[in-house]
Amino acid sequence: MKNQQKTLLFEETPIPKAVATLAVPTVLSSLVMVLYNLADTYFVGMCNDPIQNAAVTLAAPVLLAFNAVNNLFGVGSSSMMSRALGCKDYETVYKSSAFGFYCALLSGVVFALLCGIFHEPLLYLLGADANTAAATGEYLKWTAVFGAVPSILNVVLAYMVRSEGSALHASIGTMSGCLLNIILDPVFILPWGLNLGAAGAGFATFLSNCGALLYFIVLLYKKRKDTYVCLRPDKFTLERHIVMGVCSVGIPASIQNLLNVTGMTILNNFTSSFGADAVAAMGITQKINQVPMQIAMGLSQGIMPLISYNYSSGNHKRMRGTLSFTVKISQGFLCAVAVLYFVFAGPLTRMFMDNEVIVGYGIRFLRGFCLGMPFLCMDFVAVGVFQAVGMGRYALVFAIMRKVVLEIPALYILNYIFPLYGLAYAQLTAEVVLAIAAVVVLVRFFKKLEKS
Repeated sequence: MKNQQKTLLFEETPIPKAVATLAVPTVLSSLVMVLYNLADTYFVGMCNDPIQNAAVTLAAPVLLAFNAVNNLFGVGSSSMMSRALGCKDYETVYKSSAFGFYCALLSGVVFALLCGIFHEPLLYLLGADANTAAATGEYLKWTAVFGAVPSILNVVLAYMVRSEGSALHASIGTMSGCLLNIILDPVFILPWGLNLGAAGAGFATFLSNCGALLYFIVLLYKKRKDTYVCLRPDKFTLERHIVMGVCSVGIPASIQNLLNVTGMTILNNFTSSFGADAVAAMGITQKINQVPMQIAMGLSQGIMPLISYNYSSGNHKRMRGTLSFTVKISQGFLCAVAVLYFVFAGPLTRMFMDNEVIVGYGIRFLRGFCLGMPFLCMDFVAVGVFQAVGMGRYALVFAIMRKVVLEIPALYILNYIFPLYGLAYAQLTAEVVLAIAAVVVLVRFFKKLEKS
């Protein structure tokens, strides 16, 4: 029977094995994605030019803004697809995937045009100055103007492929692009290669995203008779229940990322007033801090299809068991990494740039960031559950709390009290409150399920 193994995975496979089957490839994909993000910083850092490194840091909010589109049509469509699979409503699965794909394609084209037309104002908004504007602009030309469409589509397709239980294929596609980027980076960036600096990093990123997109297109063509991911134009529809089903989850997830972009832009603008060395150090430590964050996020995203399917099919006991198992794994991992980061902040920063001033900044930044890490687990898991079961409103509330209510005000206040170094503790302020809120909301949610 078609896709019977996927149904068994969602319904009967023991929870630890089901979580491992779905989450391990996703976590590995996230880990490789982090290495891919670190690669630009690492190889540009080998040029020993703080301006080139600052350019990659200043451009980061634009690349993060891609995730707003990825989440709108990737998270939204995949959640809708998994819930429809749980109800055996296969026509809705087909229509949801086609809607998500073609809307993502259109959004990528619009994004690229806007970045090209408003190039100069964008650089000013990002905090680039006379020293960093040229390098930042070259990096953005390849990653945003030429690279928006392949970057967005390969992530959206990965979400869709994962939604039907094919986590391994989704991860292979993502990892292939990341590994290609890591291979190409030194060739385009370093003096022994093309010596293009930040521009070379952008070009390598563009080519790697094209490679990942090609993988997914070929995969779906070969599996066209054995997949629920449908890219046929005739399945694209603006039917109300499809649009609302995707957007009710996707729009809050998208707003969450736009708020992340806003927060990062404010952080970079504050940091840039202290010079290129401070910006470079902030960028390096942010990338290092992203390693455990992305792994924990990959774990929460990996279990989303399992949560969605069992929620819509009414198997709430299996859903709760999946969540409990995931929290234990994620919490233990984040606590261990936080300790390691605090102790080895100096050597970790020095790996990317052997500059005493930058390392000095980096030690204090990374130690501030890592203190908030143990609290991230509940926040990530809670938002993953909200997205999986279609409770987009709750995910939006958490996003607004994180950035608008907590983190952004904390950036202003802490930078005023402790200039520059206080910026690294804004995340801790937000995550402590959100972790408490996540526990309260999830307990109430499962009590409500038990009563129903």
